[in-house]
Amino acid sequence: MRVLIAAGGTAGHINPALAIAGALKAAVPTAEIHFAGRQEGMEYGLVTKAGYPFHHIEINGFQRHLNPENIVRNVVAVWHLALSGPRTQKILKEVQPDLVIGCGGYVSGPIVRAAAKRGIKTAIHEQNAFPGVTNKLLAKDVDLVLAASADAVEKLGAPDKTFVVGNPVRPEVLTADRTAARQKLKAGDRTVILSFGGSLGADRINEVVADLCAWEKEQGANVLHLHATGKRGVGLFANLERKKGFAPGPNLVVTPYINNMPQLLAAADLVIARSGALTLAELEAVGRASVLIPSPNVAENHQYYNALELQKAGAAVVIEEKDLTGEKLIDTVQKMLGTPGKLAEMGANAKKLGNPHSLELITEKLLSLVK
Repeated sequence: MRVLIAAGGTAGHINPALAIAGALKAAVPTAEIHFAGRQEGMEYGLVTKAGYPFHHIEINGFQRHLNPENIVRNVVAVWHLALSGPRTQKILKEVQPDLVIGCGGYVSGPIVRAAAKRGIKTAIHEQNAFPGVTNKLLAKDVDLVLAASADAVEKLGAPDKTFVVGNPVRPEVLTADRTAARQKLKAGDRTVILSFGGSLGADRINEVVADLCAWEKEQGANVLHLHATGKRGVGLFANLERKKGFAPGPNLVVTPYINNMPQLLAAADLVIARSGALTLAELEAVGRASVLIPSPNVAENHQYYNALELQKAGAAVVIEEKDLTGEKLIDTVQKMLGTPGKLAEMGANAKKLGNPHSLELITEKLLSLVK
């Protein structure tokens, strides 16, 4: 069995795709799993690190807000779109897949559509309650639609072939050893706080986390804080360190990107992050308390509504970016740390929301297409 998976853009698309690939390989050890994506995108690094063959295709989204820079981007997008047809056909000819899976991102569009037209079995997985544009366009053409949320079924427009399966969580997230992870970090009895704003970084999150780090230093808080600035936030956070008088050291580790998320989630007691579908699925899977800061720059404000489900369950505190200040984040974290058993209680509530069988359901549905 040969499988081609197309995914790109963000870790929220790529990591579920890698989880699906691993599950298919475990179920059918002889399966050949290939990936298609942008070589300049983060998918190239993550996929090749995982050891899967990678096939390059360049696809970009169109910018709706027109300014000189975005006009140039749109010209490049048109050029890449024109080249995508021949490139897609070449990839399909090279791989000769029995099954093609789209996991989101612009790159999945031409690959999945071309495969469907060739009569190759096709499927898509939608991670969010509010589906992305690419998956909404593909839903009518594919053989199988997998949705993480029941809310997405009608929006995808193909209810007769759509199955609600949840979001897949990588096995390494589920199996990471908490004791070993904390020992490696030399966490001791400290509360471990993990914060990040995505692979590229989020300026506002970096700014308020810097306030929190400065407060932790001033108070001598018994914490180990692990923060990822994102690629674009490295310089900003370094400037904030100098301005606010704190620096990485025994109680603070700052990195551009987290390459060992399963281990850090295992070690963490509190997570401060956006509320993308994958992040929430992993928080639920491992049972972690969280402060969620939904991105305001997503379709239908879906991150906010996703995050509310955890807050209603007593698993998270949600702070919208329009209300976000350093003082508010500090006050929120201070109350959590100051209430004995609070983080453990929130983590237990998060775990009740998880779907531990998501990957099994997805694998079963996909294999049914090619048997």
